[in-house]
Amino acid sequence: MKSTLVGGGPEEDTTVRRRPATRPEHEAALRKKKLVSLARPWLLLAPSLVVLAGLLLWPLIQVGKLSLQDYAVKFGGGVGTYTGFDHYTDLLGSGLLWKTVLPNTAFFAIACVGLTVALGTLVALLLNRLGTTWRLICSIAILAAWAMPAVTGTYVWIWLFQPQDGMVSQIAGSIGLIDPETTNWFTERGPFYAIATLNVVHHGFPFVAITVLAGLMTIPKELYEASELDGANAWQRFWNITVPTIKPVFLVVTILSTIWDFKVFTQIYLMPGGDGANEEVYNLGVFSYIQAFAKNDYGTGAAAAVLLTLLLLAITIVYIRTLFRQGEEDL
Repeated sequence: MKSTLVGGGPEEDTTVRRRPATRPEHEAALRKKKLVSLARPWLLLAPSLVVLAGLLLWPLIQVGKLSLQDYAVKFGGGVGTYTGFDHYTDLLGSGLLWKTVLPNTAFFAIACVGLTVALGTLVALLLNRLGTTWRLICSIAILAAWAMPAVTGTYVWIWLFQPQDGMVSQIAGSIGLIDPETTNWFTERGPFYAIATLNVVHHGFPFVAITVLAGLMTIPKELYEASELDGANAWQRFWNITVPTIKPVFLVVTILSTIWDFKVFTQIYLMPGGDGANEEVYNLGVFSYIQAFAKNDYGTGAAAAVLLTLLLLAITIVYIRTLFRQGEEDL
């Protein structure tokens, strides 16, 4: 503040001036601000991370620990003897793993993902051409397949292909393709996984259809109208407009379907022979379960579970990197 002296003397500047911050103090303030900005998101995520650690990380650690032991269940608890990586050595040296389990897991997942994405995309294109009322009706109808529990859906498919009196067996027998009295669809590897693929695709395509439909509805209609004026056919419009525009959507549904289909368990285990009676139809999930709980070889079962987790982790890393790369290209 400024005050004038009595008698008309010169004004004296009594303003309180703040001392300028020195360079070390300024740098310390910047570091504190940066630390707060970095810590705030983690503090907000901390409760969720603690819950996830308790539900996912701790059981995963225990499975990894179990895979390094010979574990014997006894009354009142269990006793584990450390064996190192012996279970992994035996597992990776097993002919059953390389000739049956891994091929079943990989080829089954690839077939399911390809058919699920293809069918879901075709259904999404159909829904996109319908009016509002019919689109709603059809969406509810296909979502019923997604809402159906995997156990219920699996038993429906078992009933359809039941030997002798199953509907598919009766129809195929009536036109001379098979003999219903002697044909069992579930004993051979090929027909078994063909039925399992139909089951998984039927259960999974609604998610792809609704997700792709949401992407299709964001594409401006002017793009298709302009391409039609240029003489582009339906395939050219789809490949040159639809796919590039909603490419991130296709990436998401493809990677998520891959993760889900690699760890399919229920649809395999509940089918006749899938519960361990037929080794030719094992996948990694069923193999791990059979080793641990049917044969009481918890170490080998845990090692198979860790191997499946590592495969899914690799797929997840590819998924995240692909999304980040796509985001960088869009910038």
